[in-house]
Amino acid sequence: MALSTYIDAINSALGEEMRRDERVYIIGEDVGAMGGAFKATKGLLEEFGPQRVIDSPLAEGIIVSSSIGAAMVGMRPVPEIQFSDFITPAMDALTQQAAKLRYRSAGTQTCPLTLRVCYGGGVGGGLYHSQTNTTWFIHEPGLIVLAPSTPYDAKGLLKAAIRDDNPVVYFEHKKLYRSIKEEIPDDDYVVPIGKAVTRREGTDITAVSYGYTLQLTLQAAEKMQEKGVSVEVIDLRTLSPIDKDSFLESVAKTSRLVVIQEDHRTLGIGSEISAIVAEEAFDCLDAPIVRVTAPDVPAIPFSAPLEKFYMPSVEKIVTALERTVEY
Repeated sequence: MALSTYIDAINSALGEEMRRDERVYIIGEDVGAMGGAFKATKGLLEEFGPQRVIDSPLAEGIIVSSSIGAAMVGMRPVPEIQFSDFITPAMDALTQQAAKLRYRSAGTQTCPLTLRVCYGGGVGGGLYHSQTNTTWFIHEPGLIVLAPSTPYDAKGLLKAAIRDDNPVVYFEHKKLYRSIKEEIPDDDYVVPIGKAVTRREGTDITAVSYGYTLQLTLQAAEKMQEKGVSVEVIDLRTLSPIDKDSFLESVAKTSRLVVIQEDHRTLGIGSEISAIVAEEAFDCLDAPIVRVTAPDVPAIPFSAPLEKFYMPSVEKIVTALERTVEY
């Protein structure tokens, strides 16, 4: 076991998978000589060389399109989108090609591609370096969407994604990179795709989240415990396909639900979770479902006070939990 940050867990996963399988390679902006904008690929160019750690032009569409072609002929590319805000030039390749390849070929072709995407606010990045747009890809059948919230899962889910034969969009929140540490095994392991995990057992309210806001939710649950309220916290980990059994079983026990997301309010994953619970567990509810989200504004502000207003926080989550339990 070794104590690891989230970013080091990602770096470790990449190195291990590249050693395990010579078909795995990395491509993206600044991933080579610079070691990545956040140093996720530090040291990999020196070990594996420029044919497997490829510094690309500033061209997200080409990064992803070339990776799809390589995947179709047997490679296992791990392209990087430096900031999720700049993923739109690759949308056609992702949604029209990668997501549909297995379906349109009647299962005869696969696309084993793992797209690493840095996302999220709270770091003063402003308009074009802070977006949380996970919902764009959750909406697209054919794509697996992951968003780990701990170093252990960051490594295990990335390794599982690289070994999967389907296209995976792997979201990593920049606020998590160096803010948390966790013991992770020295031995090889993977975290199963498609399975949520209960981070905290509780009896009074179910709180569902992922990524950075999962950490905020755990802090809010601690504050609620001081008030005598027991909050069960579920970490989705995989956003698509969603593990609905995890929160349906929890709501059957607690009778209350709060969903926390950093994405915009309208049509976010909280909307889908709320709909699933309303359709399949309505009789279990003793209070309205409450969502904690970013507001529906075009983008996250650069101004520090406005960014704070925009972002979910421990205080906002506590308020939502109190509202639910007092209903």
